[in-house]
Formats: sequence, structure tokens, C-alpha cells
Amino acid sequence: MGDDSEWLKLPVDQKCEHKLWKARLSGYEEALKIFQKIKDEKSPEWSKFLGLIKKFVTDSNAVVQLKGLEAALVYVENAHVAGKTTGEVVSGVVSKVFNQPKAKAKELGIEICLMYIEIEKGEAVQEELLKGLDNKNPKIIVACIETLRKALSEFGSKIILLKPIIKVLPKLFESREKAVRDEAKLIAVEIYRWIRDALRPPLQNINSVQLKELEEEWVKLPTGAPKPSRFLRSQQELEAKLEQQQSAGGDAEGGGDDGDEVPQIDAYELLEAVEILSKLPKDFYDKIEAKKWQERKEALEAVEVLVKNPKLEAGDYADLVKALKKVVGKDTNVMLVALAAKCLTGLAVGLRKKFGQYAGHVVPTILEKFKEKKPQVVQALQEAIDAIFLTTTLQNISEDVLAVMDNKNPTIKQQTSLFIARSFRHCTASTLPKSLLKPFCAALLKHINDSAPEVRDAAFEALGTALKVVGEKAVNPFLADVDKLKLDKIKECSEKVELVHGKKAGLVADKKEFKPVPGRTTTSGAAGDKDTKDISAPKPGLLKKAPTAKAGGPPKKGKPAAPGGAGNTGTKNKKGLETKEIVEPELSMEVCEEKASVVLPPTCIQLLDSSNWKERLACMEEFQKAVELMDRTEMPCQALVRMLAKKPGWKETNFQVMQMKLHIVALIAQKGNFSKTSAQIVLDGLVDKIGDVKCGNNAKEAMTAIAEACMLPWTAEQVMSMAFSQKNPKNQSETLNWLSNAIKEFGFSGLNVKAFISNVKTALAATNPAVRTSAITLLGVMYLYVGPSLRMFFEDEKPALLSQIDAEFEKMQGQSPPAPTRGISKHSTSGTDEGEDGDEPEDGGNDVVDLLPRTEISDKITSELVSKIGDKNWKIRKEGLDEVAGIINEAKFIQPNIGELPTALKGRLNDSNKILVQQTLNILQQLAVAMGPNIKQHVKNLGIPIITVLGDSKNNVRAAALATVNAWAEQTGMKEWLEGEDLSEELKKENPFLRQELLGWLAEKLPTLRSTPTDLILCVPHLYSCLEDRNGDVRKKAQDALPFFMMHLGYEKMAKATGKLKPTSKDQVLAMLEKAKANMPAKPAAPAKSTSKPMGGSAPAKFQPTSAPVEDSVSSTIEAKPDPRKAKAPGVSSKVKGIQGKKVPSKTSLKEDEDKSGPIFIIVSNGKEQRMKDEKGLKVLKWNFTTPRDEYIEQLKTQMSSCVAKWLQDEMFHSDFQHHNKALAVMVDHLESEKEGVIGCLDLILKWLTLRFFDTNTSVLMKALEYLKLLFTLLSEEEYHLTENEASSFIPYLILKVGEPKDVIRKDVRAILNRMCLVYPASKMFPFIMEGTKSKNSKQRAECLEELGCLVESYGMNVCQPTPGKALKEIAIHIGDRDNAVRNAALNTIVTVYNVHGDQVFKLIGNLSEKDMSMLEERIKRSAKRPSTAPMKQVEEKPQRMQNISSNANMLRKGPAEDMSSKLNQARSMSGHPEAAQMVRREFQLDLDEIENDNGTVRCEMPELVQHKLDDIFEPVLIPEPKIRAVSPHFDDMHSNTASTINFIISQVASGDINTSIQALTQLFQIESLAREASTGVLKDLMHGLITLMLDSRIEDLEEGQQVIRSVNLLVVKVLEKSDQTNILSALLVLLQDSLLATASSPKFSELVMKCLWRMVRLLPDTINSINLDRILLDIHIFMKVFPKEKLKQCKSEFPIRTLKTLLHTLCKLKGPKILDHLTMIDNKNESELEAHLCRMMKHSMDQSGSKSDKETEKGASRIDDKASKAKVNDFLAEIFKKIGSKENTKEGLAELYEYKKKYSDADIEPFLKNSSQFFQSYVERGLRVIEMEREGKGRIPTSTGISPQMEVTCVPTPTSTVSSIGNTNGEEVGPSVYLERLKILRQRCGLDNTKQDDRPPLTSLLSKPAIPPVASSTDMLHSKLSQLRESREQHQHSDLDSNQTHSAGTLTSSSSSTTNIDDLKKRLERIKSSRK
Repeated sequence: MGDDSEWLKLPVDQKCEHKLWKARLSGYEEALKIFQKIKDEKSPEWSKFLGLIKKFVTDSNAVVQLKGLEAALVYVENAHVAGKTTGEVVSGVVSKVFNQPKAKAKELGIEICLMYIEIEKGEAVQEELLKGLDNKNPKIIVACIETLRKALSEFGSKIILLKPIIKVLPKLFESREKAVRDEAKLIAVEIYRWIRDALRPPLQNINSVQLKELEEEWVKLPTGAPKPSRFLRSQQELEAKLEQQQSAGGDAEGGGDDGDEVPQIDAYELLEAVEILSKLPKDFYDKIEAKKWQERKEALEAVEVLVKNPKLEAGDYADLVKALKKVVGKDTNVMLVALAAKCLTGLAVGLRKKFGQYAGHVVPTILEKFKEKKPQVVQALQEAIDAIFLTTTLQNISEDVLAVMDNKNPTIKQQTSLFIARSFRHCTASTLPKSLLKPFCAALLKHINDSAPEVRDAAFEALGTALKVVGEKAVNPFLADVDKLKLDKIKECSEKVELVHGKKAGLVADKKEFKPVPGRTTTSGAAGDKDTKDISAPKPGLLKKAPTAKAGGPPKKGKPAAPGGAGNTGTKNKKGLETKEIVEPELSMEVCEEKASVVLPPTCIQLLDSSNWKERLACMEEFQKAVELMDRTEMPCQALVRMLAKKPGWKETNFQVMQMKLHIVALIAQKGNFSKTSAQIVLDGLVDKIGDVKCGNNAKEAMTAIAEACMLPWTAEQVMSMAFSQKNPKNQSETLNWLSNAIKEFGFSGLNVKAFISNVKTALAATNPAVRTSAITLLGVMYLYVGPSLRMFFEDEKPALLSQIDAEFEKMQGQSPPAPTRGISKHSTSGTDEGEDGDEPEDGGNDVVDLLPRTEISDKITSELVSKIGDKNWKIRKEGLDEVAGIINEAKFIQPNIGELPTALKGRLNDSNKILVQQTLNILQQLAVAMGPNIKQHVKNLGIPIITVLGDSKNNVRAAALATVNAWAEQTGMKEWLEGEDLSEELKKENPFLRQELLGWLAEKLPTLRSTPTDLILCVPHLYSCLEDRNGDVRKKAQDALPFFMMHLGYEKMAKATGKLKPTSKDQVLAMLEKAKANMPAKPAAPAKSTSKPMGGSAPAKFQPTSAPVEDSVSSTIEAKPDPRKAKAPGVSSKVKGIQGKKVPSKTSLKEDEDKSGPIFIIVSNGKEQRMKDEKGLKVLKWNFTTPRDEYIEQLKTQMSSCVAKWLQDEMFHSDFQHHNKALAVMVDHLESEKEGVIGCLDLILKWLTLRFFDTNTSVLMKALEYLKLLFTLLSEEEYHLTENEASSFIPYLILKVGEPKDVIRKDVRAILNRMCLVYPASKMFPFIMEGTKSKNSKQRAECLEELGCLVESYGMNVCQPTPGKALKEIAIHIGDRDNAVRNAALNTIVTVYNVHGDQVFKLIGNLSEKDMSMLEERIKRSAKRPSTAPMKQVEEKPQRMQNISSNANMLRKGPAEDMSSKLNQARSMSGHPEAAQMVRREFQLDLDEIENDNGTVRCEMPELVQHKLDDIFEPVLIPEPKIRAVSPHFDDMHSNTASTINFIISQVASGDINTSIQALTQLFQIESLAREASTGVLKDLMHGLITLMLDSRIEDLEEGQQVIRSVNLLVVKVLEKSDQTNILSALLVLLQDSLLATASSPKFSELVMKCLWRMVRLLPDTINSINLDRILLDIHIFMKVFPKEKLKQCKSEFPIRTLKTLLHTLCKLKGPKILDHLTMIDNKNESELEAHLCRMMKHSMDQSGSKSDKETEKGASRIDDKASKAKVNDFLAEIFKKIGSKENTKEGLAELYEYKKKYSDADIEPFLKNSSQFFQSYVERGLRVIEMEREGKGRIPTSTGISPQMEVTCVPTPTSTVSSIGNTNGEEVGPSVYLERLKILRQRCGLDNTKQDDRPPLTSLLSKPAIPPVASSTDMLHSKLSQLRESREQHQHSDLDSNQTHSAGTLTSSSSSTTNIDDLKKRLERIKSSRK
């Protein structure tokens, strides 16, 4: 038992980890006891077990595991730190507990999961459980579902997120396991309990049986709303309260909760969004405009299907909506109108709020279309407009709806009213404020008096609905003039209405129903959010109310009254009074005297009009006393003021009496219930006295009192109109002065500024200076409230006056308006105060907006103007924008309807011309001011794009955008911006400028808001990613904004949102949140105006002192915080680390120094190879990113750990850039001494340096570049060559830096690129640099282009990859770049090429625009250099050779691709550059990398390149393709097993063993039929590769080097013998020409090529019959053109000239004089000495050359014609036959045909006759014979020796490509001539002679049994066939790949053979073209 005692002594935690199960069991038991004893949840004991809990639950022994689970459960329940273990423990439970057979284990596992949820770790648990659903073990799946179900049942749907569960439900229902399906059913039932029908749509597609079962289960569920039975720790106090309340019997809170849960999940939220824009039919926009209604219907039906998806992905639907709107508005077919309306409905339902931006465009169109009578159309339109209403707010579409209300058509009026009624049902008291209700009621009141009964009924219904929603108190003021009958009708309708938001209806709802609302305000954040979200886009009233309630005492008191307040939005106490004033009628004088006599002493009444002023004065004193003593309720105000106005009234002459009188008026107004009726009696008199020196002040006092009683807005309006209707200037100026003071005292709210402005304008025009001064003073006061927009009304005043107004405004600037001290009426209850408080600012704002009538400018926004703005020419775009600016300036204030302008301006915000972007921003700024708050409706479609401009790289554009956004926000408030996902989408974009500007803006705006829409939470994840952005400014701005986000969202929500971050990020963000929490500012208090209120006053007073300092401290701490961190990289290390970093070195410096003495790079054998294999096998990430993510950095760190010294690695990956500098310094020091180490870790060093390129610190970058220069110098000295892997993970990032703004850096990068060419082939560098030219950074583009120029200059055209043509075309694109430097660089590069390459450049660059071409020609003229044929510079031998090999390797790889794709359109360059080739396909390139990597750097890389190349050679066999010669007759037999043969060979070629590869290749060339398939291009590349390989000096270093060379030699011989002889000869000639041209190529290379040629010459006697001589002679012609005799003689060796002579001599010897007939392919024979040379050799037979060789036709058969000449011939013949067919020109035509046949005896006119009638054919034959007889005597005209291209009508292509294609496409039988031709080809291939042209049977006999029945009119037939023929020819000419393939398919009747190698054809065509030039 020794062992036992061992473990018994161990402490508990070690026992728990012991390998003996007994030890562990004991450990778990003890741990359980310890856990139960610890009382303090924060005890340090808990932390000891943190790392062990996972082992507790995943123990391998089942018995022990049970005990571990028990202990773990107790731990999780009690330990404060348990949350940290959530992820690992729950995943352990899922994988190791849920699969246990013991039920107890599973139960405990589930309990642990639920406990984690209880300790607030719900999200993590849910994530792990959902991962468990993907497990293969059904037991685990079942347990996970069960756990989720229990969690949901206990905690409720607020804690357990349903969306991810619902997403996987359908998959679970499809499971094979019954247990899983049953469990899925249970959880579906549980989910249904919580969210009811919202679950239906996501499950609509499951098996119908399962759905039926579910329906049955669902029906059984109780209908009451479920309540959670278990709470999170944070909610447990709430639970306790709830229990207390329930025990007390109060169910109120329960009700609150109830209301909360039900609307929590919306089915829409659970659905996946579908992207439909891309799925629209391609021709949708054409079809929707089509003339045929059926086509339009098809287009609409396609859309209808797409919009049936219940949730659509956001996108730019503007065009689609526009098209549908057009159909609804303009289409004459009502069926289509209904269909388009359905599509709009679908869009609105699927997009919801995201459709809001289009609502404004569509609503007017739909409403106007209600004129349609057809019920299905009306219904479709109703559905559409209802769906659209839900996507926007009534406020946004109110203008459009009201505009339609005045329409004359009764149906439109009726339907609009019904729509308003339906819309009101969705509103609440708060979303239907008075400002909105007023215009609607006014319009509807007109309708209730309409002549049409249906219009009246609809209006009643709408008014009834409004009454129900906001209550009588709010609506009654508008219904004052409605007679009782109609009023009853409205009330009757109101009772029938059922509201959507039942509980939130207006005052009709009883008290009980209101209780839930306060309940909601007090519940947790989420509930509050739901509440706001629920009310379709809450209006400001509601938003502002909530905080007020919190500020002003208990919410219960404020809230019930609030709806009333909200209903009154903005009218405040005025409303309470209005009702009374309406009641007070005007009394007659008698009644007034009677009433007055009751309250006044009789003497007083008698003396009122006494003639003695003293008596009158005494009477006034009594009057005053009486008034002072009167009770408010008893005071008859109207009677008293009528008494005062009684004669002499206001004409009183004694100033004392008058002063008294005025004082009494003031008293009555203050003390009594003073109405407007009373006021009107006295005001006139008051205004009259206001200018009086003695009584003026009393008059003002009285007016102020009246204003307080009757509201300032009304009083002011009356007073102003009275003052300006009389002429006394003193009165006018004093009235204005009074008004200035009154506004300051009462505040500005409710004033009708429109009326004032016209009066103020009158005053400004007055002659009296006092009036003008007063008016200006009044404007100054108004400016305080209205702001700068006030000035716009006075811009047309005289300059002198305007400057006075400006001076007054200047004085007021910066001042804030004083808090109102009067105007709070006595009879308003505290409840209404509460409501007003929130609304006041809104109200003021709204009225200010309506200062002037707004101009409608939509008619000026014409389609011409819109198209101007979108024009291609920027000048015209500018004109368009200028016009818009002019229109807005002129209109000053505009209506919100601006037609198509928003879309047009939106397009200009991303204009390439920044000046126009700025101009657009200025226009948008103007627009905001001009449109005022109505600009709200454009926030989504225009405002958000302005925010996008904040991401512009130019500072001034960003500044302009910010100014514009601010101008907009000033008008709209922030709510519109924060609603929806748009803002979070912007913040998501990884643009540092956009992020920092946007965050800065939010940080400025958020603190001023009292509440925000719930959508603000959507920005939080992006805010977190900004906190870790690599741009320091973005991080700083994000930190600044953090507290303000928290101020609105609360710490809890913000912390919860970190759940989705990576653990490292999460800790950092949480730390920042903690800091922000400490600095979180208080929300701004209610507006300052409320300070005068008895109750509200205290709240702001309490708030302000606290909030101000807090804000200050926040800003200061925030400012200070980022500074110390600026130095660090993205704030990776927390402060603690920083401190440790500083302390540690001081202690251990000695030790560290010792450590540092060793090597910094540890050499790991095969380390680099292993890393490459890992990357290739995808075991690690491929080094490829736009910005380095954490995982890349971590991966590199891991890879480095084995081969870089620890201390250096710490420096390299430190977060502080200074450490990087140190690391670089160390690396520079060790560079020389540790060469091998550096090379061994080179890939890692280069990767680390790419990371430094992404740092923002310049010093690190400079240092890194310095190091790189030294590094590449070292590598080239060591003759090291970069591997593909090293290059591809480094070069692209280096090239990014070539565009740096700093010159120094750019120069360094260029220097490094130059040095790299010494260690990496220039031809491989080329594509990387080419990629760099596609950058958005213009500096980078320019530098890359210059670098390309340098490469071409240094290394010749061979570097251009994939082909010189392609490369130059790419470069030439940049000649049209908008940046001058880029244009210059592109031009210079092409000039460089021109200097190397001559005029050939123009062919290679293809078509350029005239402008670009002229720039290029100009530049070429200026560059004085003479073109030289060879590259200028030489590089040292070794790299040069390396470069040769590799560029050539590239050619090898690319040859085949080129061959297969019959797509080659470039000319083969005349001066003998490698053939142009296609880019290599991706998968092949990868193989190549693998092969190179396997070989490392020592073994030779060439054989792989060769092997590789052959993969491609055989593709053409797999896919039969046009070839140079007709395919071998045995092809069919071979076809069956070709695939297997090739696959076998390829597998061998790709072998790593050189010998196997070479054997496979040899074997390949032994299969003759395959060897013959290789085209010229392929063979040329193959030979190039093989010869280069034989010459490679490194092969000799290999053990089996000699063997390899011998095998290759053998292979070359095989290739020469077995390939198609024409192709191989042609290939060798081109290769020889190339090698002689390229100065870099070694003489040995040419020598070997010539040896091959000699070998071919030796084979000629046997092969001459199978050779296409015309092609060979063309190649020789080109060779002699490039190398005339003189030039060849200058060659160092005489071999080339001898080789050529030998070849020609042999050919002459074998062919005799007929050799001269084979020059047909040569266009201009004078270009080379070929013809002369042949003639010299054939002198003796020169005279015979006139007679035709009898092999003529056969030769024609073996030749592929060039299309251009063929086309000419065909056109010529077509013309002739046209003439023959027409009556007039028959003779002439026949004569021409005879001439033609005579001249070109081998011309084939058969196709032209074949399809014509028998009669026509014999007619032509006869005609020709007659002409022949006539001319017999004249003798023959000798033909010239060469045959010009026109004659090139050969037999093969003609019948095949024209005739049979005509025949076959028409589906007719193929005529006999086709078979004849085929026979002829076969004969020729077998070397048999074909009959001469002359001996052929006449056409008629060949066609004696025509396949086509004769047609009545032979001429017509001929014409139709000829035109068909011509079309097919033209097609043939213009077609590229596709048509070539189709033609060639049409050419043959059987798929197995085809006769043309189109590639060669094309090349030859290009060659002939270029030689003509």
C-alpha cells in the first residue's frame, strides 16, 4: 500500500489531478466539502481550483466523474470566479458528460449548465450547447436540446436567445434519430409557449406530418403568457419583490411583465434575409419598359416571386422601386398596376424599416392611383400603401398624403381618408402629436362636408380613429365648428375602432390599462427598449417624456397624465384655456352692466363717465379696490373691461385716470379667468396708449398680463396687427419694444413668426428711425430663438440695413435665450406640465420652421437637370450642380418634395472629381437649411451617404462632409440618424478616416441627447473593433466615445456585448468599459426652460451642478488617457504589463546580457522545408491578408519560437515600436555573422518584416527597409535564390510601400526591388509589380509602372509575363489615368519597351484611344534614343542564367495553355520573341510551387518545369480540337483508351524521380498518334526547356547528372523523330531565331538548336511528303527577314548561315522547281531574300515555273488558309455570281468568272454552285465553255511564280467550313462534294496524287443528284445562299474562341476529326498582317 500512502499526503488540488482514480475520487470529495464550507463567494480559495473544474467534469472514470460533477456544481453556484470557466467546462460537459449512460451524470451536467446561466453566462453556455448540436453522437445532441429546453422553460426567452435555436430547428427535425426528432418537437413546443406564432414562418418548410403534430401540441398549450420560474443573480432581488407583491395580492407588476414578454420576439427577426437584387432577370429593366404588356407582366411576375421571401436583405432598391412606381403610376393595363402594387407590398414587408427611404417616392403615386375603380386594383393598392406605412412614420409621409387630400376625385379622397384612418390605428398618443394631428384634422373636416357620401364616411372614420387614439381633449379644439350630428357620428365611429396598440390608446383607456406602462419604464433595460421599439418609431414626444418622468419624481404620478400631455404636444396650457374661451360668448353692453353692478359699488358705475376727472379718478380707485378683493371664480372679466372701455374709455384725457385704468386691466387679467373675448375689447386701446409717454408703461404692463392670460402668441399677433394698422410711429416702435421684452419673458414657443416677419419688414421700411431700430432689436431677440436661418428672410433688404441687422445678430451670437419667467398658466395641472416639459423645444423648433411659406421646387428638378448631374463630362455635372444651388438659393425655403434630386445628388457624393463632391456637400448643406426639419425624410437616402464621405482621404472633403452632417443634424435631431442599421453599417467599414470622423461626431452629439433609439446598440460591436483598430486616431476617438455610448446604453448592455469578442480582446475592452463607467457623464437634464416650474425646477437644479463637473472630468480623463498609450501599438498590453516591462530589466539585466550573447537565429535542419510543407498542406494559414489579423501574428510567433532566440522574439513581438527598432538593430549586427541562420529563417524574417510594413511608425519602417537592403545584398553574394513561398509572402507587401508619401521610403523600396532581381527572377517579379499597378494609391501605381520599365530595360522583353502583349496592354491602360505621375510613368515604360523593341510595341499594346495614342507617339518622338534590338544592361552571369531558365520555365508552363485556348489574338512578334501565351491556370501554378519547394534550393528545378508542361500537352487529345493537320485516321480506335494512357503518363511525369519523369516523356513520344498532337508552340517550348536543361551547369553537380543529360538527349531525338514534322521544323526555326536575337542566351543554346535542325534535314528525304512546305517556307522567310544575309554573316559563328543554306538546298533538291509554288503564305516576298535564293538554286528550271504543278490541288488540301485572304476571295466570287444571277450583267459576270478561274486555276467555285439549281449550274458550265472556245486562239497568259494571297482558296477549308456548315445548320443532307473532299484529304495524307483541277469531272456530273430539291427561282436561291455564305464568313472572321469552336464543330460531320489548328491559323494571319505593314 505504499502507493496509497503516497497520494494520501497530497494536498486536495494535487489529488484532483492524480493519475490514480481513487486519489481523484478522494480529491473531489474533499473539494466538495471545502466548497460547501466556504461562505464568502469572493474567497481566494476559489481561485485555486479555477483550472481544475474542467477536469472535474471530464474525468475518464465514470464513478469519479459523478463526484466531480457534484463538486463542480457547488463550485459554479458559489464561486465568484466561476464565470471564467464557462466555455471550457460547458464544452467538457457536452462532450464528456452528455454521452454517459448514467442518467445521474446527465442530470448533473444539465444542472451545471443551468447554473452557469444563472450566474449571467447564458450566451457562452448557449454557444457551447449549439456547438454540441453538430456532434455526431445523437445522445449528446438530445442532451443539448434538453438542456436548452430546460433553460428556456426556467429562464425565459429574454435570457435564452431564441434566434440561433430556431435557426437549427429544421435541421434537427430532419435528423435520422427519432430521439433527436422527439426532443426537437419538445423544444419547438417550449419555444412556441414563449413567442407564439412568430415560430410558424421559420418552421413552414419542415415535414408536413411533423408540422401537424406540432400544431396539435401547440393547441394544447395554455393561452396565458409564460413567466420565468428562475432568475439570474442580478434579477433575484426583483424576484423577491415580485413574490412579496403577489403575496399582497397585487398583480400589477405581473401585468407589466406580461406586456413585456409577448412582443419580445418578432417572426421577422428569426428569418434569414434573402438577397434578391442579383436574382432579378438580366433583362428586367428592358422588359418592364417593353411595349407588349405580356413582357411587362413577365418582368413583374419575376419580381413578385422574389419578393415573396418574407425577409429581404438590405440593398439599393432605388431602381427597382422606381420601375415599379412607374408601372403603378403610368401603366394603362390595370392588371399590371395591381401586380406592381403587390411587388411593392412584398418589398415593403420584406425590407421593413429599410424600405422607409423609398416610401416618400411611392406614396403620392399610389394615392393618386386610387382613382381606379376595379376592386382588385384598389385592394392591391391598399395593401401596398398599408405595408409601406409600416416602414416609415406618419410624420414622414404626411406632406404627400395631405397634398392628395385636395384632389377632386372622390374615390381618391375616400381611399386617402381610409388610409389615414388605418394609419392612425397604428399610432399612439405620443406618435400622433398635435403638430401632426392639426393638418390632418383640417383636411378631414373639409371631407366631412363633401357631397359624396363615401368620402364623408371615410372622413368620419378617420376622425373617429384619431379621437380614440389621442382622446377627446386633444381632438376637441379642432372640432369646435362641427355641428352636433356630425360630432356624434365621429364619436360613434370612435367607439367601433380597434387599435393596434390596444393598451396605449389615449385617454379613453381606463386607469387600470395604464398601469403596465409605468411598470415598463422601471423594468430592466431590455424591456424598456422593447417598449420603445414596439411603438412604430416613437415620436419625440415619447422619447423626451421618459427621462422627464425619471427626473421629476415618481413615474406613476407623471405617467398617466403624460398621454394627455403628449397629445397636447406643444400647445401646453393654451389648450386648457381654449376650451373655456370657446365657451365665452361676446356679451352685450346691457348684460355687462348688469354683471358689473353685482360686483362693483353702484357709485363706481355711475361715476365712470363723469365729466370731472377727479370723480373719474376716485371711481377708478374704488374699481381697483373691488377688483383686488374679488374672487377669481366670481370675477366677470368681460363685464369689467367693457365698463372700463365705456365712454370716455380709451379716449380718456387725464393721464392719472388713464394710468389707473390700464393698471386695472392688468389686475383683471392677472386675477380673473381672462378670455380672448375680453382681451379683444381692450387691446386696441392699449396699443393706442403704448406710445404715450406717461401711460406707455402701464399699457405695456396690461398687455403683458393679457399675454400671460391668453398666451403670448395670440396676444402678440393681435397687438402687431393693430399697431401696424395705425400710423403712429411711436406706438409702432413701442409695440415692437414690448414684444422684444415679452419674448424674453415668455419664451418663443408657439409664436407665429410668419406674421411677425411681414410686420417687421414693414417696420424696417418705415421712415421713422425709431421704428426701424425697434424692429432690428426685435430681430435680435428672435435670432436668439430662431438662429441664423432668420437672416435668410432679410437678404434682399438694402445693404445698409442688412449690415445693421448683422451687427445686431453679431451681438446676440453665443448668447443663449433666457429661461421664460412667465406664461406658465395657473390652471394647468402638474400633469400637463410634465408633458409640456419634454415637448417645448420640439414645439419651438417646429414653429420656427414654418416661418415662411415654402416654395415647391420639384417642378424645377427636371429630368434634364438630373441627367446633367449624372453626365459623364465633369463640366456638365458641375453645371447641373450650379443650377441646383441656384434653384435652392432663389427659393430660400422649400417644400420637402424635391423629386429625383436626392438620387442625383447621392451619385455625386462619390464623384471621382473631389471638387464636385465638395460642391454637392455645400448644396446638401443649403438644402438642410432650406428644407428645415422636413429634411428628416431624406436622412436615410441622402444623409447616410454624406456620412460615407467622412471616409474620404482628403482632409478638406472630410471637413465639408462633417459640416454638412452637422447642418443636417441641427435640423433633424439625432434620432433619425441613430435609428436603423445605417449608422452601424458605416461604422463597420474598415476605413480609418470614416471611423475617426464618425466616432468624433457621435462623441460630440450623444452627450447632448436625453434618449436615443435602441438601434444605438448595433454600433457597439463596431465601436469595440475600433477600440482595437490599428490606427491610433481611431482608437483614441473610440475611447472618447465610449462613455457617451455607455451613458445611453448602460454598463450592463455594453458589457454583455463583449461576449462575442475574442478572449484577449474581451479583457481589454472590459477594462476600458470599467474606466468609462467611472467617467460616465449623467444624461442631460430636462431643458433649462423648466427651471421656473415649481416641481420641475428642482430636478434640473439638482442635475446641473453634478452633470457639468462630471462632464468636464470625463473629457479631461479621456483626453489624458490615450496619451501614454500613443507610444504603444494598438493598446495590446495593459498597464500592468507595461510596468512589469519596466521593472524586470533592472533586476535581471545581468542575466539577460548573458542570454543575449548566443546566436539570435537557431539553425533547425529542414525547418524551412517543413514550414513550406505545412503551408502547402494547409496545416497553417497561407500568408495572405489585407491587414494582418491576430491569428497571423500568433502563427508567426509560434513558428519563430523554435528558431529565434527568446529574448529577440520578445523584442520583435513587443507592443512598443521602440522594441521593434532594437530588434532590427540586433538583426543588422548579426547579419554577417549568422548568414546560415538568416537564410534558414529567411521566410520568417520576411514575414515579420511584412508586419512592420503595416505599422504606422516611420522610424520602424525606415529601419526595416535599411535591414532589407543589407539582407538582399547578402543573399545575392551568397547566390541564394528566393523560393516561391518566400517571394509570394513578401513581395506584394513590399510593393504596397512603394506608394508611401515619403520620398525616402519610396527610394529605399525601389532599391530593394532592384536588389531582389539578383535573388529572384525578374520575370517572376514582373507579375507582382504588375499587380501593384492596380492599387488605388496613385503614387504606388506610378512607382510600379516605373519599376516595370526598369525591368524591361535591364532584362529585355522576356520578363513581360504572362506575355509581352498582355503586359503591355495592362501598362497602356494607365496612359489614360487621371493622375499625371501615373500617366507619365506608363508612357515612359512603353517608351522603354519601344527602345528595346522598336515599332513592334504598337502591335503589342493593341487599340488605344486617340488621345492616349497621340500622347504616346509624342513621347516616343521626344525620346531621342534609337531602338536597339538587344537589352541594354547585362547582369552577372549566374543570376542572368537563372533568369533565363526561369523565364523560360514560365514559357514552358504557359505554352500548352496557349495552345489549347484557341484564343490567341496577338501577333507572334516579328523580331522573334517567345510566342504570346495565356496565363497559366491556377492549379498548375500551385503544383509548380510544390515541386520547387520539394527540391529546396540545391537540386535543379528544371525537370519539374518540363514535366509540368506536359500535363497540358495532352489536354487537346482529351478535348478534340482543331489541329494543324487532319487527325489521324486511327483516331477513333485510339480514342477509347486515350484518357487512361494519358493519365498514366501524367502520373509518371509528375513523379519526383527525374529518371521516371524522363522515361515517361520518352514513352509519350513513342505513342506516335499522341506525339503528333503537339503543336508548334508546345514543341518550341518543350525544345527550349530540354535544351536549357541539357546546358544547365548545375545538373553536372548531381550524382546522376550525366545520366540525366543522356536521357534528355535521347528524349530530344525522340521528339524530333516522332512529332509532326512540320510543327517541329517550324518550332526549331523560331527557336533558332529567338536564341540568336536574345543577347543573353548562350551561344551553346543556338548551337544545339542548329544540331537539331541538321538532324531534321537528314530526315527530310523520308518525311518531305508529310511536310507542309508552305508553312516551313513562311518560317524561313520570317527568319531571313529578321536576319538578312549581312546580319547572319556578322554572327560570331558561321553555323547559322550554313544551317539555313543546307535546309533550303535539301528542300530544293527534294522538291525541284515545284518549291517555288509553295510560297503562297508569304505576303510580300520582297521582304526577304528567300525567293531570290530559291531562284538561284533553281536557275535551270526557272522557265518551267509558269506551268502548273500537278500537285497543286493536293498541296492546297494540306494547307490551312488564312482567313483574311479567304474572305476577300469569297467576296470577290460572291460579286461575280451576283452579276451572273442578274439579267443585265450575266455576260460580264461569266467573263469575270472565266478570267478568275484562268488566273487561279485551283480556285474552288464549287460551294457557290453546289446549292444552286441544276439549271443554273449547267448554265454556268456552258457559259464558261463558250468563252473558252472564243478565246482559245489568244494563248495562255503565264502566271507569276508566286501565288498571291488572293489565290489561296484551298480545298479543305472551303467545303468544310462553308458548305457543310450551310448544309448542316439547315438540317439538310450533306452533299457528295463534302465526301469527295474528305477522300481527297485522305488520299493526300497517304501520299497519293489527287487528280488535277482540269481532269476533274464537270461540276454538273458531280452534282447530278443534288441533295437539295431544285428551287423554282434559281437566282433567288443563289442570292439567298450567297448572303448566307457571306454572313457565315463574316462571322468566321469576327469571331473569337466560341465561334471558332462552333464553326469547327460545324465543319465536320463526325466529332472525331477536325481539320484546322485555329491557333496556327491565327498566328499566321497576324504574321502576314504584320509583314504587310
